[in-house]
Amino acid sequence: MASIKINQSKVTDPESLIALCPFGAIESKNGKIEINAGCRMCRMCIRKGGGVFELVEDAAPGVDKSKWRGIAVVAEIDEDGSLHPVALELLGKARELAAKINHPVTALVIGSGTQPAAERLLAYGADEVHVYDDPALRHFRIEPYANALEDFINLTHPSSVLVGGTMNGRSLAPRVAARFRTGLTADCTVLDMSANTDLDQIRPAYGGNIMAHINTPRHRPQFATVRYKIFPIPPKDEPHGRIIAHTLAPERLTSLIEVIERRRKSAEKGIEECEVLVVCGRGVKKSEDISLLEELATLLGGRVASTRAVVEAGWLDAKRQIGLSGRTVKPKLIITCGVSGAIQFVAGMSGSELIVAINTDPNASIFKVAHVGIVGDIYQVIPELIEKIKRLKG
Repeated sequence: MASIKINQSKVTDPESLIALCPFGAIESKNGKIEINAGCRMCRMCIRKGGGVFELVEDAAPGVDKSKWRGIAVVAEIDEDGSLHPVALELLGKARELAAKINHPVTALVIGSGTQPAAERLLAYGADEVHVYDDPALRHFRIEPYANALEDFINLTHPSSVLVGGTMNGRSLAPRVAARFRTGLTADCTVLDMSANTDLDQIRPAYGGNIMAHINTPRHRPQFATVRYKIFPIPPKDEPHGRIIAHTLAPERLTSLIEVIERRRKSAEKGIEECEVLVVCGRGVKKSEDISLLEELATLLGGRVASTRAVVEAGWLDAKRQIGLSGRTVKPKLIITCGVSGAIQFVAGMSGSELIVAINTDPNASIFKVAHVGIVGDIYQVIPELIEKIKRLKG
């Protein structure tokens, strides 16, 4: 924890020092200069105080990193036991990170009827799969699930814990991280591992204007959540690990949440599952013109997606939005139509296999990530594409 020390012997003009602070945190009391609770640690006084103010860094206690070993993946399953694909993506990334520091990879499954999911995780690279299987865990309820994850960490001491950025994962990870008084970075887009086992967590910040590099050097375990479709699913291999069963005491399975009834929504294919996407951007002049993009998407066997501006205009549903505040996609083909290429949007689609960009501005940011760039008006280019595809289809 940093603090500001005041060298009272160097104070010659108290009024000028008081005027330095834009937050009014410097004041004079009993003939001495003091800093009150209004301080925001902007350090303006240190830079312009002529040596009166000095930054003091307290020696923070560290953690014995040698006692924390392994990369753990929290593998989410549905109430029917089916494994969420983000678990396999995280498992592949965990193997990559663990190879750099020679650590094992473990997976955690919480639920009821977990055996099929646990066996599948072994086939995708887990050295150990730890299972908490109980009828009381069939439905996600935060208290018993957090107790299970806490128990798993206390038993295995993983250095890093990766959690899928799902609704359940975003509820579970911060609660358990708080129990261990450690750091959590949400919605990471890049993960890397240092030789000292510090997890390098990278995510867009300040509205996507910068890429923040976040570390947790003095605490363990390190927590990170990652969205679906950020990392590729690793190839399936021969299982080589083992499944380890755990139990929780009955009182730790209780919850203040009572599941009265569950109603399954009708199956709906989201844009995350589409192999072809045609994206509507600001270059589309009015909502009626989206029909042109719909025709192109239909011919290619895909769907129309959108940028944030189009959703905010009310032209398309929020479920079709790509980007940091929308969905992350990784189709085989994505065609952006009149999309500028803001970093928030690019972060949600940069993993696409083939990116085709159409824009009238040759300097548009989208061309920096596009594999094929077409400088032109979408109202001229798209009709030609449609006719060309129709002719090729005979």
